[in-house]
Amino acid sequence: MNTSASAAPAQQACGPASIQHLPINLFAAVMGVSGLSLAWRQASHQFGASPLFDVVIGSLAVALFVLLCIAYAAKAFLHPQAVHNEFRHPIAGNFFGTVNIAVLLMSSVVAPVSAALSQAMWCLGVAMTVALAFTLVSRLLRGKVDAGHALPAWLIPGVATLDITVAGGSLPMAWAREINLFAMAVGTMVALVFFTMIMSRLIHHHEKLANEMVPSLMILTAPFEVGFLAYTAFFQRVDTFAAMLFYFGVFIFFALVFKVFRRGIPFAAGWWAVSFPLAALGNAALRYAEHVQYLPVTVFAAGLLLFLSIVIAVLLFRTVQVLFNGKLLSPR
Repeated sequence: MNTSASAAPAQQACGPASIQHLPINLFAAVMGVSGLSLAWRQASHQFGASPLFDVVIGSLAVALFVLLCIAYAAKAFLHPQAVHNEFRHPIAGNFFGTVNIAVLLMSSVVAPVSAALSQAMWCLGVAMTVALAFTLVSRLLRGKVDAGHALPAWLIPGVATLDITVAGGSLPMAWAREINLFAMAVGTMVALVFFTMIMSRLIHHHEKLANEMVPSLMILTAPFEVGFLAYTAFFQRVDTFAAMLFYFGVFIFFALVFKVFRRGIPFAAGWWAVSFPLAALGNAALRYAEHVQYLPVTVFAAGLLLFLSIVIAVLLFRTVQVLFNGKLLSPR
C-alpha cells in the first residue's frame, strides 16, 4: 500500500479538463482568504491599518465562496460518483471539513454587514461541522484503518469543530454557550488524539511523504492556534494556558516552515493547505500581541501578517494560472 496517497482520489485515466476533477480541498482557499480578511480587520483596530484591506479581501472571500459552491454543486449534479469517491477517500474525505470551516469563517467576515446573516451562517456551519465530525470519527471507529493514512488532513474535522467557537464564542444567545463548550470539548480531544497519531506516523513510518502532501504538514500548527483563538473568544481573556497554546503552535510553525516552503514541490490545489494554518497563526499572533504589548511580539505578529498576505497573493496568482492552462481541472 502506498502510504503517501494523494489528497485527492486517483482518477481512472488521463483525459481533458473537466468539472469532475474539481478538488474539494480548493475550499481551503476560502479559509485562507477569509482568515487574511479577519487578520487585516484586527490590524485595522490594532495598528490603524486602512479598513479597506478588510473590505476588499473579505469581498474576495465571499466571491470565492460563492463561485466554489456553484462549481462544486455542478460537479455533484453532473458527476455524483466522483463526489462519492472523494468523500469516501481516506485522506481527501477529510477536506470536506474545509467547506464547513469556510462557512463558519464567512459568518465572521459578513458580521459587520449583517448580524442576522452572520448568525444564520454560523448555525449552518455548526450543523455541517458536527455532522461531518460524527461521520468521519464513526468511519475510523469501524477499524482496519491503514496507519499510513494518518496524515495532517485528519486534523481538519477537529479544527473545524474548534472553529465553531472561534466564530461564535461571543454570540449573545444563551444556547450558543453550550454549543461552544461542546465544540471546544470535541475539537480539543479529536485534535489531540489525531495529532498524536499523525506525529507517530510521520516519525515511525518508513515511506517518505509524497511531495504533493508536504504543504499539508503546516496543518499541524492549526489545532494549537485555532485552539488559542477558540479559548480566547469564549473566555474573553488571554491567560497562561492560552499563551502556551499560542507558543507551541509557533514552535511547530518554525519546525515546519523550511520543510514546506522549499524548491522541488510543484504547485497544485493542495498548496492551499498552508493558507488556513498560517491565517490562524497570524490572527492568534495579533491577538496575543495586543494582550502582551511587548514590542518583539508585535513585530513578529506584523511580520506574520505580511508573510500571510504574500503567501495568499502568490497562491491566488498560481491558482488562476493553472486554471487557465487547464491543469487545475485535469485528472491527477
